[in-house]
Amino acid sequence: MAPLAPTLLPTLVTAVWTVFVLGCGSTDFGPGQSGGSATFEDVTAANLPAAVLTGLSMDAAVGDLDGDGDLDIVVAQEFAPNTLLLNDGAGAFSNASARLPAEARDSEDVGIADFDGDGDLDVVVVSEDDMVNEFYLNNGAGAFTDAQSRLPVTGVSNALAVADITGDGFPDILIGNNGQNVLLVNDGAGSFHDETDTRLPAGGDLTQDIEFGDVDGDGDLDILVGNEDNNRLLMNDGSGVFVDESAARLPLRVEAEETREADLGDVDGDGDLDILFANVQTFVAGADRANRLLINDGTGVFTDVSGDQLPADQDNSFDGDFIDVDADGDLDIVTGNANGNLNTNTPYRVYANDGTGRFTLETTTFFPATAVGRGFDIEAADFDGDGDVDLYMASRGSLDVLLFNSP
Repeated sequence: MAPLAPTLLPTLVTAVWTVFVLGCGSTDFGPGQSGGSATFEDVTAANLPAAVLTGLSMDAAVGDLDGDGDLDIVVAQEFAPNTLLLNDGAGAFSNASARLPAEARDSEDVGIADFDGDGDLDVVVVSEDDMVNEFYLNNGAGAFTDAQSRLPVTGVSNALAVADITGDGFPDILIGNNGQNVLLVNDGAGSFHDETDTRLPAGGDLTQDIEFGDVDGDGDLDILVGNEDNNRLLMNDGSGVFVDESAARLPLRVEAEETREADLGDVDGDGDLDILFANVQTFVAGADRANRLLINDGTGVFTDVSGDQLPADQDNSFDGDFIDVDADGDLDIVTGNANGNLNTNTPYRVYANDGTGRFTLETTTFFPATAVGRGFDIEAADFDGDGDVDLYMASRGSLDVLLFNSP
C-alpha cells in the first residue's frame, strides 16, 4: 500500500500536459512565484466536508473535473468508495462522490487526464489486494461512468503514472505492481493496449511509486521506480522503449531501502532533475528509514548527498515532494509521515532549500501545529485562486488536512 507525484523538465518535455502532472503526484511551484516567505493556515474544518475527514485516504489527484475553471480533487480510499471533492472557486469543497461509481476497492493510486480526447478529464485508479483497476470517463460536467473494460490488465498494483510515451499526443498509463510493471498505450480514444513486453524490461519488484522525467536531458521521458528495495532508473531509447540502467546511474544503499515515494525536481538550479526517495520501514526488515537526496550530474548519473545536504530523519515518510513552499524560486521538500506502525499521527515536515540544494528542517516556520496525520500523499495547487500554492494532505485513517498559503 502506497500512494503515488511534476517535475521541472527541459523545454521539449514540458509539452507533457499539465493535467498529467496534476494527476501523478505533487505539483512543483518554482520560479515565477511572488517573492517573500509564506506561512500556511489550516482551513480543514471550514473548507472540507466532514465525509472526507476520517477515511482511509491513500492518494489524491488534482484537476478541473467539472470544467468550471477551478481545481477539484479525487481521493483514492482504501476499501471504501473513492471521494470526489468539487471546488466552489474559492477553495471550499463539497462532497460530490455520488458522481463517481461507488466501488469499494483497495484503491492505492489515482491519476487524471483526458484519456478519450473529448476535452474533459477522466480518472484512473489502481488497486492492490482486490486487483481490480478502475477507469472512469467524464461526461463533460464532472459526472463519471465506469469504463473499466478498457483496461486490459489486473494486478497487485500500488502505483501509476500518466504521460504520452509514444509521442502521438495521447496519455498512456504505467502501472507499478507486485511483480511485472505494465505499460498501457492509448489508442487515442481512451482504450488501451498492453505493450509491456515490447517496451519495459522484465522485472519482479514490489513497486510503490513511479515518476516520469527527462533525467538525461535528451528530450524524452525516462522512468524512476521506487521499490521495496532496489530502486530503478529506466532510460528511454527515444522511441518509448525502456532499458534498465540503474546499476550505472543510481547509487544503491548497503542497507535495505523501502521507498514509498520517488520525486524529481531541480533542487540546485542547474537545469537537470534531481531525486528524492521518501523511505519507510514497514515490510522490509532492517530498512533504513532515512530519506535520500540524489543530485544529477546533468547526464542522468546521480550522487547521494543525503548526509551532507539533507537532514537525517527517522520518520516513516510515505510521501516526499519537491514544492516551493516559501515562494523564493527554489524547490523545498515536504514529507508526509506515519510513525508508530501507521498508528500515530505525525507532523508533516518542511525542509527549506537554501537555493543550492541544501536543506534545513523548518516545519514550524511554515506549518501550524495542526498539520499532523498519517500522511500518505501531498497535493500542491492553487485551490483558492489567489496565485499561490496551497496543500491538500491525504491521511490514512486520520484527518485529511487542507492548508491555505497566507503570504
